[in-house]
Amino acid sequence: MQLIDIGANLSHDSFRRDLDAVIERAQAAGVAQIVITGASEEESALASEIARTRPGVLFATAGLHPHLARDWCAATERAIRTLASRPEVVAVGEAGLDFNRDFSPREQQAHAFEAQLEIAADLGLPVFMHERDAYEKFVDILRPRRKRLGNAVIHCFTGTANELDAYLDLDLHIGVTGWICDERRGQHLRELVTRIPLNRLMLETDAPYLLPRDLKPKPKSRRNEPMHLPHILESVARCRKMPVQELADATTETSRRFFGIPNPP
Repeated sequence: MQLIDIGANLSHDSFRRDLDAVIERAQAAGVAQIVITGASEEESALASEIARTRPGVLFATAGLHPHLARDWCAATERAIRTLASRPEVVAVGEAGLDFNRDFSPREQQAHAFEAQLEIAADLGLPVFMHERDAYEKFVDILRPRRKRLGNAVIHCFTGTANELDAYLDLDLHIGVTGWICDERRGQHLRELVTRIPLNRLMLETDAPYLLPRDLKPKPKSRRNEPMHLPHILESVARCRKMPVQELADATTETSRRFFGIPNPP
């Protein structure tokens, strides 16, 4: 079994001391390739550098998370555009809107999101998107630009049935995380995941965040790792009532096609 984790924050400080071991544990668990999420100018640069250490196994995105949209400026735009032009960078983002915490003013979030969509369109790259409690504004920004964009994914989808239908109508891919393993917040996803076409479904850990709550035995550390992606795969397979291997093959093929990632060396 070969899996692809489409969203892991391996540039996070929590991975600084044992990153090689984290990657080795992931590969031993069947996670053949990982896309490292770029959430700021600095983290995007680091994600790119980490990806370069393992060509064909690690890849990166380049973008600015909506939490940090207050930092968007002409210099940031130039930096993200330059990083996104590197061969190991396979998508623009994490871009989008987050009205749940409003760490950046909403107007600045919208501006940074629009600018990153333009970069993705100009460079012909997929876009890796974040949306939380901002569905209406998110769609208002995305819909008129959708035709200029190529592949686009809603990462860590946690929304409603109506939101899922709208995203599928916009020809978006859907990223599913360990949120589906959370008996408190993820119950609704267990039905919604059955409605996602196989050629639009991808899996991710969002490590070090969102450690699956139903892991047994529970890890001593609350840090999530890509090695837990098979657990998410099994949870999604149960919900969809399909063989684990079949789902693994389908999501891996979809992820490789989405990002233009070759088979691992």
